[in-house]
Amino acid sequence: MGTRADLITLRGVSAVGHHGVLDFERREGQPFVVDAVLECDFADAASSDDLVKTASYADIAERITQIVSGEPVNLIETLAVRIAEMILSEFAAIASAEVTVHKPKAPIAVPFDDVAVTVFRGR
Repeated sequence: MGTRADLITLRGVSAVGHHGVLDFERREGQPFVVDAVLECDFADAASSDDLVKTASYADIAERITQIVSGEPVNLIETLAVRIAEMILSEFAAIASAEVTVHKPKAPIAVPFDDVAVTVFRGR
């Protein structure tokens, strides 16, 4: 993201998904948590006080949960890229998207708090 950019930040968007390479992950599902930092020039929206000139964070959050709870993928890397690409393709006001997908219940044999991947996509 460029310096001094206007940002929309969504943290902790949660949904149950069936992503993973192990059979039980696909069968049982587990929570996934998504953070998105989105670059969007607010000048026109702020001067007109018009939602149409920005991107609705409520709509973005809803679409994120649809993707998380939708078609299963093996890798959270794939999930993160799909989310970032959806944001750019469906929300014209967004110039770039940094998307982090957390998998807090990943099948890891040692104690851990979280595992996550982050992708960045821009126009």
